[in-house]
Amino acid sequence: MAKVAFIGLGNMGGPMATNLVKAGHAVKVFDLSAPACEQLAAVGASIASSAAEAASGVDYVISMLPAGKHVAGLYLGDEGLLQQLDKSTTVLDCSTIDAATAREVGEAAREAGIGFMDAPVSGGVAAAAAGTLAFMCGGEAETFPKAKAILSDMGKNIFHAGPAGAGQVAKGCNNMLLAIHMIGTCEALEMGARNGLDPKVLSEIMLASSGRNWSLEVYNPYPGVMEKAPASNDYKPGFMVDLMVKDLGLALDIAEHSDVDNRMGQLARALYSEHQSAGNGQLDFSSILRKLQG
Repeated sequence: MAKVAFIGLGNMGGPMATNLVKAGHAVKVFDLSAPACEQLAAVGASIASSAAEAASGVDYVISMLPAGKHVAGLYLGDEGLLQQLDKSTTVLDCSTIDAATAREVGEAAREAGIGFMDAPVSGGVAAAAAGTLAFMCGGEAETFPKAKAILSDMGKNIFHAGPAGAGQVAKGCNNMLLAIHMIGTCEALEMGARNGLDPKVLSEIMLASSGRNWSLEVYNPYPGVMEKAPASNDYKPGFMVDLMVKDLGLALDIAEHSDVDNRMGQLARALYSEHQSAGNGQLDFSSILRKLQG
């Protein structure tokens, strides 16, 4: 059993922290939302009055925050946690943020003698609740075994992508590709449907052919084809369009700084941004089918 501080109890952080409690760890939580903290207390976590209090005397600090500025504010500077943590503590930031901030925090942690990994996740709310997330870790190789030991209680696929920031780059690459093949899948299914094909039958054909992809296999975007997919529940719940737009922005930033011509990624962001602007930000990202349907 480990002593864990979990900071940030949103749609993803809440179920992740819950799984740590269920795994038998002593979990102290902090979030600006009192109801979010109380929900964790109901399953056995203890509530801290501040991030610093949560992080005192623990083996791990795990954070799940909205953006790079929040992560930098939590860890860096004279009042940041890196100035207060014991050197035996391992810091795992599971937020999806810009790679530059992840590298900055990673370097500051290295200078402080603290093990750090940026460890963004893939899988969405359902996988967070089920404990089947994928973690893409960036940081020192010697920190990875200790990170994997605790991440295994929240996920089933845990990768060491490289040095600090590499986790964020891997997440950007993955989600850019996810957006592209979801749009392509929607276009193909809609094209078939408008020509009299049953989307379910067409899905089966493509799954047995070279068009096979994750969106078809486990997250079909056409309503009624896959019972448990968000598309069959009015595109709720799932991975929100708002989050996909954010992640595509981060991916495009990586591409720009790497001098990569990613026109497909740029088009995907433009389409999702238009879909978001039309009031669909809270819907699952597979709802991009509705935009293609007009």
